[in-house]
This record gives sequence, structure tokens and C-alpha cells, in this order.
Amino acid sequence: MKEFINEKVIGNYKVRTYYDESPESPREWDNTGTMICFHNRYNLGDKHNYHNSYSGWEEMKKDIIETENVHTILPLYLYDHSGITMNTTGFSCGWDSGQVGWIFVSKESVKNYGVDETKVKEYLEGEVSTYDQYLRGEVFGYRVYKVTKCDLGHEHEEMIESSWGYYDEDETMTDGTLCVKYYEKELV
Repeated sequence: MKEFINEKVIGNYKVRTYYDESPESPREWDNTGTMICFHNRYNLGDKHNYHNSYSGWEEMKKDIIETENVHTILPLYLYDHSGITMNTTGFSCGWDSGQVGWIFVSKESVKNYGVDETKVKEYLEGEVSTYDQYLRGEVFGYRVYKVTKCDLGHEHEEMIESSWGYYDEDETMTDGTLCVKYYEKELV
């Protein structure tokens, strides 16, 4: 059984948070930006039809801007050492890090999604931050257990509810706690 991260006891219930071992990639969601990435060992970002035969990242950037009618484009950097992490600003270790692609949003998408034009960069950085959590395994879930005492004083735990795919461990525990409150209310 998975080792839990945190536990909260509420009456005859226990809420436990865990790392989600098989989360859905946030790149499968309806994103504002598009990630175009290349890496020889990892399948990163979104599916795309770009190729890895440009003479450099700036040539690729120019092609993307022209082809996609880009509103905003940011570089994507990957640090690969005992795990991977991604951002738009780069890492200080040149040996284990480097650029792997671009994230961009077209002018049409900004208009269609109703994105505040002054916050487009923040939206893209937010998408990269969420994707980075996914890459680092910082995705959570909870399980709710009903606890009963056996004749010999031992506890018996029965899992009655679970939910997965959270990107904030505090929110995970909060939702698990709300689930317990629902069960307490329904069973009274």
C-alpha cells in the first residue's frame, strides 16, 4: 500500500493524503498555450508537427511566430538530474540543463479565451509551473477511511472514498475533510 504524506483524524474517520502515482498530464487539459518541446529521452509538452532540424532555437522561434501568429512566446528550459524540472527562465547549472522548446499563445487564442492581454505571460508561466509539478511528481490525492474498533481494541479501517489529481496538498486535505463532513452529516 502507498505510504501516506499526511493524516487527519476526524471522529471515526481518517483522511490521508498521498502522491498520485499516475496523474493525467496537464498538457491533456484545455490549455491556453502550446508547448513545443524536443528531448532525446523524454516526451515533453504537446503533440506538434514541428521538426528538430532548425539551425538553432532562434530560427525555430521565428518560424513559430510567423506560422502561428504568436501573441507571446517564452522559452522552456529543463533541468535533468535525479528527476526533471522545467521553467521559463533557465537554471544555473549549464551541465544538466538547457533549452528544450517554447511555449506560446496565438493572438487568436488570446481573443477566443478572453485572456487579459496584460496577463498572458502569467498564464503561460502558470501552465509551465503546473506542468513542472507534474514532471516532479508533485500531484496528490486523498483517501477517506471509516475507522471501527474491534473487540480486542484494534482498529479496522475501511476505505470509503478517494480522489486524485490535485496540484495542492493543502487543497487535497481540505477536500478530504469536506468529504468526511458529508459522510458525518449523511449518516447522522
